[in-house]
Amino acid sequence: MRDGYDYVVVGAGSAGCAVAARLSADPGVSVVLLEAGPHDDVPEVRTPFAAVELFGSERDWAYTTAPQTALGGRGVAWPRGRVLGGSSSLNFQMWLPGHPADAQDWAAAGWTAADLADPLRAVEGWTGEPGTGLGAAGPLRLAPPRDPDPSSHAFLAACAQTGIGPVVDWTAARGAGLVPLTQHDGRRWSAADAFLKPVLDRDNLDVVTDVEVSSVVVVAGRATGVVVDGRELRAHREVVVCAGTVGSPVLLRRSGIGDAARSRAAGLPVVADLPGVGANLRDHVVVDVVVGAHGPSRFTAASGPAARAAYETSGTGPLSSNVAEAAALLRLDGGDGPPDLELIWCPLAFGPEGPEAGFTLPVVLLRPRSAGRVDLAGDPAAPPVVDPAYLTDPADVAAVLAGIRRAGEVLDAPALARVVSTPDRPWELGDAELAEYARSVAATMYHPVGTCRVGGADDPGAVVDPALRVRGVDGLRVADASVVPATPRGHTHATAVAVGQRAAALIAGEPAVLPAR
Repeated sequence: MRDGYDYVVVGAGSAGCAVAARLSADPGVSVVLLEAGPHDDVPEVRTPFAAVELFGSERDWAYTTAPQTALGGRGVAWPRGRVLGGSSSLNFQMWLPGHPADAQDWAAAGWTAADLADPLRAVEGWTGEPGTGLGAAGPLRLAPPRDPDPSSHAFLAACAQTGIGPVVDWTAARGAGLVPLTQHDGRRWSAADAFLKPVLDRDNLDVVTDVEVSSVVVVAGRATGVVVDGRELRAHREVVVCAGTVGSPVLLRRSGIGDAARSRAAGLPVVADLPGVGANLRDHVVVDVVVGAHGPSRFTAASGPAARAAYETSGTGPLSSNVAEAAALLRLDGGDGPPDLELIWCPLAFGPEGPEAGFTLPVVLLRPRSAGRVDLAGDPAAPPVVDPAYLTDPADVAAVLAGIRRAGEVLDAPALARVVSTPDRPWELGDAELAEYARSVAATMYHPVGTCRVGGADDPGAVVDPALRVRGVDGLRVADASVVPATPRGHTHATAVAVGQRAAALIAGEPAVLPAR
């Protein structure tokens, strides 16, 4: 690692890998990509079904939320990737790009639907049947489930029986289908696989793992570098922060960029007074509906020799499963327009000893109204305080109850009634009892956004401008899911990749950089 580079990129996740790869395509500039976690060279990263084994490991930041007032004071486990590839190296590999209506959230910042969609179509490498709307020529390999469980097809049939038709176009998803996955030959294909590894031989790109950035250095209103492992690493042109919805606001706050009163209270200098840093934390809240099975499950033997042999020889069997094989996106009111609810089919249940015979149908609110924040603890060097404020908005509670009852309709459909056992039927509870059930099991869908929100010049809560430049600090940008204004109607790996691609284009001037706002 040199003493300085033209561009210092912090965080090798879904966006950071894309930013570093695209910037370093210009041989006339030097780029370093800094990742706090280790390399991704372990079997658990490659094996789709092993994703859950990575939770709580050294490749997971393993956050826990603050006690959630609307969830009975529970803290919720919050896995986030701390590894080359970031969360794309330990997620469930679902590629759901969202809906064109998501562009409305970006309109005040001057971004269009094409600004979000075009970068994705360019990098997508769909290998399944044509006609999905996904791009097919890009480096990010996408595939349908290689060996889906038979129950996943039964779920799709049950959706059809209850009025949920098939997905026609995954880029404007409504309906049900087997989910596009970031997999290649039955193995995970992360952002690092897609963007970074093909260019590691570039002389102008350094990728450094196991180094943690403690602050951004700002001199006379300009970011001049970062402090990493106690030494200053200079940035001759820009620092690009891609540390994620938790990591990016925390890094800004530790650098004195954020709400001035909070900075002073933490004993930090006030470099830029931006009250929006850490605010507007939004996440897809999920409530799992777990049912039994009338027969055995192949997943209870997923660690056995037969499953291992099937996976190693042909990339099939239960180890090739991403756990969440099918999904339905719909509107709670049954009307036309973009979806606001997602049902995900998981052909197993998780018990205290691991996979059990059964099924899990997570109910996901795509447009929750509840919002929280990420903040520094009393000691700025300590793990941050993450408070997503789940289900604090009454509208979210009402939507969750309706979503659980809609899930019950699907589970009671003839196609699934022959497969599942439902001695416990939470969807038949009264409102009060069902709300208590929801609060007792509500959790994260691993899709936090918004803590460094993009916005126009007249938006006092915006942290970055339309070109993703941090307000009040030259030479500093944020490019990751933290800039996303509201939860997308899809999954955030795709959104973060779009932001990373767009950010690199803006920095490189391809196309022209957006005007100052």
